[in-house]
Amino acid sequence: MNCELSVNVDHVATLRQARGGMEPDPARAAEWALGAGAAGITIHLREDRRHIVDRDVTSIRAVCAQRHREMNLEMALTEEMLTIACDVKPERATLVPERRAELTTEGGLDLARHAEAVTRGAAKLRAARITLSLFLDPEPELAPLARACGASMVEIHTGAYSHATRVGPPGAAPDAAATERELARIERAALAFETAGLAVHAGHGLTVRNVGPLLRRYPFTELSIGHTIVSRSVEVGMAAAVREMLEAMRPS
Repeated sequence: MNCELSVNVDHVATLRQARGGMEPDPARAAEWALGAGAAGITIHLREDRRHIVDRDVTSIRAVCAQRHREMNLEMALTEEMLTIACDVKPERATLVPERRAELTTEGGLDLARHAEAVTRGAAKLRAARITLSLFLDPEPELAPLARACGASMVEIHTGAYSHATRVGPPGAAPDAAATERELARIERAALAFETAGLAVHAGHGLTVRNVGPLLRRYPFTELSIGHTIVSRSVEVGMAAAVREMLEAMRPS
């Protein structure tokens, strides 16, 4: 079975917020992404509303509902965000760490530290019939705790892998040793999460160059990808950028 793609449209909103106003519209971008074959849309409503804002959550929820596709709401573990999620009722809520100073999410949720709060949040989401996902670093030892906290799935943070595969200045090559090390680490974690009975997804920093090796190492059921698709869409349009990514994700 092919891996599905959830397109993160946060950075369409980033472009809009750079100048204010209403353009470009992340809900329209979501429509184009779904029309091109994406299985769902991911958005991160940050506490400081730096890109996605509350009206986007409502409009993208409507787009996904109309097309019978899944909306994944990434959010911090706060009472405000839990209330919003329970009101909007996305199919999935993914708990992520959040720091005001970071440019993008820098690591997985510290589950050992926040297990009790996650368990309480899981109960609220479950009562609203929202699936709970946790954004976690590729650490196998987190698997039983994730399950015990009430999660149904995890999204493995692939940032270190993506950094290792990044093409640098002219003449520079990806770090082969680091790439293999991170692939092995991700594979071990994915197998542990799977054994614990969790659905296993992945995301962060993925591109058309590095999704193939990742999926050959472990058959993820879904990847969440945003920045590279939004960047490419400036050149070729959202639909074409999504189709290029789906092609890169197909088994070779």
